Amino acid sequence: MSDWTTVSTLRAKVLRDWMRGHLLAGLLGEDDRYPWRIPLQGPASRELAERFDDVRAWARALIDGAKAGEGLGYRLEMREFSPRSLGRNELPVAAWLDGPADALALIGKRREAARFEALAEEILAAFPGLRPWLVRKPLRVLDQAEDWPRLLAVLGWILDHPGCGLFVRQIDLPGVHSKFVERHRGLLSELLDALHAPTFDPADGGGARFERRYGFRSKPVLIRFRLLGSSVQGLTDLSVPADEFGRIDLPVQRVFMTENEINYLAFPAVAGSVVIFGAGYGFEALAQAAWLHHCEFFYWGDIDTHGFAILNSLRGYFPHARSLLMDRATLLAHRPLWGREASPTRRALDRLRPEEASLFDDLRNDVMAPAVRLEQERIAFGRVLEALAPLSVSAG
Repeated sequence: MSDWTTVSTLRAKVLRDWMRGHLLAGLLGEDDRYPWRIPLQGPASRELAERFDDVRAWARALIDGAKAGEGLGYRLEMREFSPRSLGRNELPVAAWLDGPADALALIGKRREAARFEALAEEILAAFPGLRPWLVRKPLRVLDQAEDWPRLLAVLGWILDHPGCGLFVRQIDLPGVHSKFVERHRGLLSELLDALHAPTFDPADGGGARFERRYGFRSKPVLIRFRLLGSSVQGLTDLSVPADEFGRIDLPVQRVFMTENEINYLAFPAVAGSVVIFGAGYGFEALAQAAWLHHCEFFYWGDIDTHGFAILNSLRGYFPHARSLLMDRATLLAHRPLWGREASPTRRALDRLRPEEASLFDDLRNDVMAPAVRLEQERIAFGRVLEALAPLSVSAG
């Protein structure tokens, strides 16, 4: 009997269509399946005689569910069966849902559907062009039910101010603040694209790129760096916007980059050099600085699979970059300080030098131990000085 269709399995089938958004889309006239016939899995011929009481109970449960008083929203298609020993009997072979209202009644979603219809009416009154999006994403409408008045207001403002060049914080609408826009950037991007809003950057509209895509002013990416062995008007630890970093004229021929702040602060003085704190921004921001491409470039990261993946990515912008203290000898000299990498990457890296690729392969294949990791801050400071000695370390 477990294979026979019950009211519960019938409801589960229709509920799957709800989860796909089909039932709500049908309320917008985008569903031509009605009347919807759903075949029922019932007893086989031999079971009619062998399990007659079970068959009768199964049929009665479906028939009771279809009664108008139950409000389950379906009607049954019956067929006559006449086994020799049992005489004439009618059994259900299909359930019919004559319209969306019947399907919604069966799964208990009439209230949500009414809410969707009201929201869809409000949205389409403001922006008729969103109809195809509503058909594709009806459940998103319900997910953001309380936010639609503000979402529609923001959409209208952006469309009325293309390429405004303002910070999102400067949108002046009742009840709308910058965090609201930031929290809904992904959804706003979908809606703006559906409305063919003017775009000013071909990049994906989600995340931090939302501002560039729709003509807002972005918060500047700050590059933090220290001059080693010299200063700018007495200043040694500086943070400047990426575009300004690209325009400055520093008296350096060598660049070091590290992901650890303490290593950045304690980095030894090296004549004609600068150290960059590499956390918090992508390499794209650094690549804007043309002068960096003419300097010696050293990257110091963790000795683990992700450290080499970062190095590999860096070389996409700075092919001449060299690794520092990311070698097999350094790793083996610090065996007691090894940690375990939480989720090693196994993907191939195509920009590593032969000795780096060999160590990376051993790490990702657990040759020395499972998920080996040596964090850069665990490397003895004396070894740092030794590595930098050929580059003329000065005192301080």
